[in-house]
Amino acid sequence: MTDYLPPLLHAERVIGGRRFDFSRRVAVMAIVNRTPDSFHDRGRTFALDRATEAVRAAAEAGADWIDIGGVPFAPGPEVSAAEELDRVLPVVEAAQGLAVVSVDTFRPEVARAVVKAGAGVVNDTSGLRDPEMADVVAGTDASLVITHSLAAPRTAYPGPTYGDVTTEVADFLRQRVQLALDRGVRPEQIIIDPGHDLNKNTLHTLEVTRRLHEVADIGHPLLAAVSNKDFIGETLDLPQRERLSGTLAAVVFCVLRGARIVRVHDVRPAVEAVRMTEAMLGLRPPAYTRHNLP
Repeated sequence: MTDYLPPLLHAERVIGGRRFDFSRRVAVMAIVNRTPDSFHDRGRTFALDRATEAVRAAAEAGADWIDIGGVPFAPGPEVSAAEELDRVLPVVEAAQGLAVVSVDTFRPEVARAVVKAGAGVVNDTSGLRDPEMADVVAGTDASLVITHSLAAPRTAYPGPTYGDVTTEVADFLRQRVQLALDRGVRPEQIIIDPGHDLNKNTLHTLEVTRRLHEVADIGHPLLAAVSNKDFIGETLDLPQRERLSGTLAAVVFCVLRGARIVRVHDVRPAVEAVRMTEAMLGLRPPAYTRHNLP
């Protein structure tokens, strides 16, 4: 299998006021974290001025979406909902009009506030651990990312085990999608994410990535959040700051296996890799053609 375009239930969507046809396009989601302990940024954009600067830079580099986070998934000190909102709301406001605004949160009360403030996507890495998250999104124009994970956010989960990791991830996502539908979320609002590295070791994540088309077959646009993750570092024996090449390889591979949104730290290289992949798949024309033309 050299490429795979998933059969999408609702390929054409309006997200954050912008039109996307996921049968013809891959969206690049930039990561901007207002956290002092994110696994890659390590607080680089924690200060509000640095975060808003990063938002502008991501948009200028070609990001279609900007994902704003106020609390990492990984274990760490408690952050209240009020503090999370203090972190993310000013960045949501700064990102308006520059790209689709997404907020990475597992709290319904935070999701409700950011959607009201203009966020077009709620990125729930807990996979609807709190079903009220579906209630918040139902009846709005926001999209909902449902992610596979086993443990609650900020909770250690050493030694995860699976019988067939890809099948179990896909089954989990089907069940949580049905939960969202049962609570009033419309099918065209749903995005799925297999949760690369979330409660998975490197061998699990490589297996899910290799068989990503089986998850994409669920039929909702699939988000691949692979940027600089430990499965890349452990595979290549590279530290955090030296994983760009591995990240780009993973991004392209995931697109060929059905991903329609990719979540990245290094926006411009990822945009160029994705646009080139789209062109090779016949989804996008070249920006211009001169070579060997009369």
